[in-house]
Amino acid sequence: MPELPEMETYRNLFSHNIINKPITDVEINREKSINKPVKDFISHVQGKTISSVKRRAKHLIFELNSGQNLLLHLMLGGSMFLGEDRNSPDRTKQVILSFGDLKLYFIGLRLGYLHLLTNEELEEKMTKLGPEPLSLSLEDFDKMISKKTGGLKPILVDQKFIAGIGNCYSDEIGFEAKLHPLKKAKDLTGEQRRSLYRAIKTVLKGAIDTGGYMDHPMYEGDEKTGGYNDQRLVYEREGKNCFRCGTKIERVESSTLKSFYCPSCQR
Repeated sequence: MPELPEMETYRNLFSHNIINKPITDVEINREKSINKPVKDFISHVQGKTISSVKRRAKHLIFELNSGQNLLLHLMLGGSMFLGEDRNSPDRTKQVILSFGDLKLYFIGLRLGYLHLLTNEELEEKMTKLGPEPLSLSLEDFDKMISKKTGGLKPILVDQKFIAGIGNCYSDEIGFEAKLHPLKKAKDLTGEQRRSLYRAIKTVLKGAIDTGGYMDHPMYEGDEKTGGYNDQRLVYEREGKNCFRCGTKIERVESSTLKSFYCPSCQR
């Protein structure tokens, strides 16, 4: 599932390519991917322009010049491609926004969605999300984590605690901080809390710089997207050697969550 770095990569691409371009056509191939009747959705979007693209947690927000917003969550299996008919991926597109010949394809929205919302509806939708990790201060993080008692993995992927981190980056953060994924937050020392905070910043910034771990190209000739996939140190590397100490990476499961970690580096 795309996480903060993947959505930030999308945001950066779209901010340079579709801002202030008229939406000339809207194609809906799956009604369940949107939140309005098809005709209503099209009438409110077609002819408008996208004035800005913002990210909140794992969501993208396309702000329209009409004052409304398109809220996107790709969920599991979702991706996007910016291109033309000649180079569009051979996959089912649930929604297509056209900007003349240039088209934004929304792919794999079986669980994901693209919803048309007013500012008030958008604010209500976002109200339960936790703070953004990259703008969170050490002081605030320390206060937040000090109130927690459970395991680190469930805490890090809890969108009400910190927004935007999922299975992949929570495991990489744990490895960077040298903390076991199921270590209890209440047992962290002050230095361990600071190490965890630094790891969040380091891992997420590194993933953004290298294009995230999802390897679906975003446009023709895209060589950056998915670059972090080759830099994963523990996530989905069960049975492979730890790059730091050589120990075999293991997987541990707790409730519905699975975590990958090094048993030597993350005691």
